[in-house]
Parts: sequence; structure tokens; C-alpha cells
Amino acid sequence: MKAKVIRYYRFGEPNEVMCIEEKELVPPGPGELAVRMCARPINPSDVIPVRGAYPHRTLLPAVPGFEGVGVVEAVGPGVSNQMLGRRVLPLKGENTWQEMVRTLDRNAIIVPDDINDQSASQIYINPITAWLICTDILHLTYGDTLIVNAGGSAIGRIFAQLSKILGFRMIALTRNDSHTAELYRLGAVSVVNTMEELLQERVAELTEGRGANAAVDCIGGADGEQLVSCLRPHGTVISVGLLSGISPLWHEMTHGTQVNVKLFWLKHWVERCSQERWEQVFNEVIELVREGRLLMANIGATYELANVKQAIATAESSIEGKVLLLS
Repeated sequence: MKAKVIRYYRFGEPNEVMCIEEKELVPPGPGELAVRMCARPINPSDVIPVRGAYPHRTLLPAVPGFEGVGVVEAVGPGVSNQMLGRRVLPLKGENTWQEMVRTLDRNAIIVPDDINDQSASQIYINPITAWLICTDILHLTYGDTLIVNAGGSAIGRIFAQLSKILGFRMIALTRNDSHTAELYRLGAVSVVNTMEELLQERVAELTEGRGANAAVDCIGGADGEQLVSCLRPHGTVISVGLLSGISPLWHEMTHGTQVNVKLFWLKHWVERCSQERWEQVFNEVIELVREGRLLMANIGATYELANVKQAIATAESSIEGKVLLLS
């Protein structure tokens, strides 16, 4: 039996380097699950490696896709048959832009029945990243101020909601006003259009001259670098993304300041965290989703897996909402 898989053998534009292949299905081994994927969101973090932004972290040939939801179709030795037919997030295993994914039973997160596929497919990358940054790394609480660029992005919206849940103040940075009303509704205390306002002056005004405690850079390049001047002494910039494709010159920007820069890669946390912590973090985030306190992005369009190139083009257009790849 075979299953479709998306692969790329060299770095470049997705419409040039991605191909659709078939792979022979291998039965799950001891402790493993075989999951038939249902839905996968297209995130910037899925596409950026295809273009070669992180060549040292991508072993070619590669399959894109870091998250999604599916149904357990087969179990290996040592795994309960009660897992058959369960919806899960198949994590720490094979990448998700393929019809069938194998992972270890202990790494699969069971999805509650009251969370639909559209939301479940998005629970990993952005929510877990934002939750860990706010709680484990920055320990944000009442009175703290966090700046987030790309405020209108999916992860920007997550940070806005977490500001309401955890009690810190979030300043969302955008390049237009199309997301302003929604960001305020989700929890941002201020939204700054950087195309119309001088960022450093505006942040100084909003923080009464003290500067923010921390900032999250999702963009890189000059957009990331300018965050340094908005922080108070001993403030921290967390670098999580490279939407611009340009690495900031952090050493130059922080020279002579007391600002710290930390790079956050979810993969590193995944590799190092204990099984207990792994389950705890997902339980915390899933419970927020179930309670309706943490909302995933709306769905802007859906495509079959075989139409992946068109799906990426749509995801990178001005469409509102997430683009899902369906099987």
C-alpha cells in the first residue's frame, strides 16, 4: 500500500522544488502509531525552510509540515488497540505534509471530541511557542509589558489572547490598520502601526519612558533590530521567526546596551523537555482552547494535499485566515 507525500530535494521557491511522490507504507513498530492525516495548516515556519533559510537544520530530501491532526489507523506492538480511531496530533515523528505519519504513542496528543479539526490542527506550533515564551522564558505577569511585531499574524493573535489570560500588557506592532480592531478585542492594550508612527517614541509614551520588559520578534531584519531600542535595561528580545528572510544583526544592535537576545526554537524545547512537562504544557493549552479562552485562527481556504503549490501561494497572499491542507 502506498501514500502520497510532499518532498523537496533542494532549496528554492516551493512551486519550483516541491514534488508529489508516493511512499510505501511501513507498519508501525513497537510503541508506534500510524496516523492518517486529516488537516494541516500552512505556517510560515513550514515554508521558510523550503527556501533555505535554515540549511544547517534541514536534511535533504525533506518533507515539510510541523503540525496537523489525524486519525490513528494502525498501532504497533505494545500500543493499546483503544487508540485505533482516536484523533491525535502526531508529534515528534515524521513531518505532516503526507497522507500517513508515524510517531511514538507517548508523543501523540489525543484531541478532545469538543475541539474540531480546524482548531486542533493549529494547537502545536503557535500556541505552544507563545505559551512557553510567556510562562517558561519571560515569566510574564501583571505589570509587565511585551511588544510583539507581526501583530496581525496567527502567533500575534495568540500573544494578544495570552496577555488577557496571564495579565501582562501587550503592544502589538502592525504595518496597517486591518487587524487593529481584532487585536484590541483579543486583548492587546495598544496597537502601533509602524508605517505611520515612530516606534521608539510611541513605546516610550505607552510605557511612561521606561520601555517594555520584553519583545518578540517574528520578522527579523530591521523590524527585529528596532525592538532593542524599545526595551528597558535588562530587557529581553525573543527571536522566534524570520518572516523577512533576513537575520538581524543582534550583536551590533545590542552592543553597549543591557538588552539580551534569546533565540527560541520549539524543536529544541521538544527535544529536551521531560515526558511529564510535554503532557502538562499540552494539557494547559488544550484546556484554554476547550474553554474558549484561546481561539485559533479562522480558516481562509482549504486545499487537497496534491494542490500544495496553489495552497502556499494562497497562504502567502493577502487572504485572511489560515490555509489548510486536507486529505
